[in-house]
Amino acid sequence: MLALVALAELLGMTLWFSATAVAVPIAAEFDLSSSGAAWLTMAVQAGFVCGTLASGLLNLPDRINARVLFALGALTGAGANLAVTGAVSALSAVLWRFVTGMALAGVYPPGMKIAAGWTISRRGTALGLVVGALTLGSAAPHLLAAVVPPSAWRSVLTMASGLAVAGAAIILLIVRDGPYMTVSAPFDPRAARTIIRLPAARLATLGYLGHMWELYAMWAWVGAFAAAGLAARGAEAPDAARWGSMVAFLAVASGAPACVAAGVWGDRLGKARVARGAMIGSAACAMATPVLYAAPVGLMLLLAVVWGATVVADSAQFSALVADASPPEHVGTALTLQTCAGFLLTMVTIRLMPLIAEPIGWRWTFVLLVPGPILGAVAMTRLERLRDRD
Repeated sequence: MLALVALAELLGMTLWFSATAVAVPIAAEFDLSSSGAAWLTMAVQAGFVCGTLASGLLNLPDRINARVLFALGALTGAGANLAVTGAVSALSAVLWRFVTGMALAGVYPPGMKIAAGWTISRRGTALGLVVGALTLGSAAPHLLAAVVPPSAWRSVLTMASGLAVAGAAIILLIVRDGPYMTVSAPFDPRAARTIIRLPAARLATLGYLGHMWELYAMWAWVGAFAAAGLAARGAEAPDAARWGSMVAFLAVASGAPACVAAGVWGDRLGKARVARGAMIGSAACAMATPVLYAAPVGLMLLLAVVWGATVVADSAQFSALVADASPPEHVGTALTLQTCAGFLLTMVTIRLMPLIAEPIGWRWTFVLLVPGPILGAVAMTRLERLRDRD
């Protein structure tokens, strides 16, 4: 059943980066600058933040069956994403991407709640499997973009929408509620305040914020970093762009097995400890980017694999930590509020990266991401000490 949940999450989350993966041809068609093209990703983040905020404050993940909420979100997101292919202006394309992000608020957190409903003792492993699937789904559009001609960018979005519909069908028609799934809870206006007051939940959320400071900015722009570096080595523009898409795919896709492995290790060694190790590793990779800029393709691909694995391996651990620290009747709300805060932060770094890269170049830009995982590792150390005292 967890495998089916993971498959549905993979298919639904292909919507997230479907436009980002083909941002260059979309920007060319609508005459967007590189900063303007960033809104193709930022609009999804903004929509997701608005959707999760409304969902969390209204306790929707704990009032509506998670499978129904997932299916509605995936179908709505598929329709909005498909509408981008018929957009007549850059503004309408960005607005449809915003709607896509709002719809995905019904896919990501409910998917984690469905998985959490199937286990308690191995919750880190279960959520690691789901986040790994989510990661692979986010990577899929980059692979499509690497093999599809730029002029066929609409095909990438159309295929992503079709996959999301398939994910909705799996979750609604095949997946069942787990034995630890809480029954629908009545609306509680104090649920958010109750969760925020829990010290363990606060520290887990702080760690998650440090993680999110880095994650989506790296996913969104590592392809541009690689393409610029290869162009600096003398590669032709089409070849640099193609390899940039492949680096981006590997950077995102390599996180999938890392999430599953981190989930297993988290249940055995401690979720906070595993999360801290992953953040230290990803911070080291970010610090190494100036040295590896314009490196040979082999080294660039190696960086993509190592950084891609460490940058997201901790993600499920934060979700599991928050789920463990929250009252059972408010797990869905807690997960939704956590992701809302994290994705709000991603909008800052996604927007900052191209603004900084324009005057100084991509070589030094990723150093901006280092403080996030470092501060997150500090939060995990404090959480470990708190649990030791308890």
